[in-house]
Amino acid sequence: MQFLIDKIRKLDVGWNERPLTEEDFYALCGRFGVTIEEEALSKEGFYSCFGGRHLIALDRALIGRERMRRFVMFHEFAHFLMHEPSTATTVAFHGLGPRTRAETEADIFALAAVLPLSLISCRTPQELIDE
Repeated sequence: MQFLIDKIRKLDVGWNERPLTEEDFYALCGRFGVTIEEEALSKEGFYSCFGGRHLIALDRALIGRERMRRFVMFHEFAHFLMHEPSTATTVAFHGLGPRTRAETEADIFALAAVLPLSLISCRTPQELIDE
């Protein structure tokens, strides 16, 4: 677990300190050479690695649903960062298949990226819902 915490801290983007933005997501993907594609998908997003190329695909239907869009972005980035650091062929679909530890970890990473502790600790549940 300490390995993952160290890996996340090395991102140096304010993860779990401030709400991360789409710009943060695109900058991280650029830094790590992850290609991003937006297209009509049957799921909200997926991460894949094929032939050493890392790809995050996002469903165009997320446009206009900004908080969910950022959640999916960082969920898929978490799969790249935490679960598939090699260049082995893999695919991980958001919300498809059994609930695994990797899916839970990606959700936690994404949740802390979009709603960091500094944001939720000083608000009531109703304030967070209304936001």
